[in-house]
Amino acid sequence: MGTWAAGPFDNDAAADWCADLDEASPERRPLLVELALREAVREGDFLDSSPGAKAVAASAVVAAHLPGGPPVDSAYAPDFLTAGGRLTLTAELPALALRALDRVLADGSELAELWEEAGELDEFAAALAPIRAALANPTGAVVVGG
Repeated sequence: MGTWAAGPFDNDAAADWCADLDEASPERRPLLVELALREAVREGDFLDSSPGAKAVAASAVVAAHLPGGPPVDSAYAPDFLTAGGRLTLTAELPALALRALDRVLADGSELAELWEEAGELDEFAAALAPIRAALANPTGAVVVGG
């Protein structure tokens, strides 16, 4: 997997997922976010890096829709979101996204192992901390809109 930084969109798998999200119809986009999260939490004993990276990107998308959540402003993020677009997301997605992030950072996650082998697991976890904080404490309903 090509990775160039610790941000949630800064790797090949996440960037490809973001391109797929951009290309999907607006009605299908929320489902793609949910599916990326569910794939990570339902993986068996070992979570491969690609679904883990997609779940991180999806978690960042969900967190950005929460009041006070970190903005989606990466050049590799979905273009419609960086342009100010929004998704209609269900209220249970923050908890699902939090579970997915926890899975990505847990034992048995290839993504965590790769960051640990590079000696930068702490940097990766720190990059995810604002996303995790927003998901752990959603101070209101998920913002919805077209």
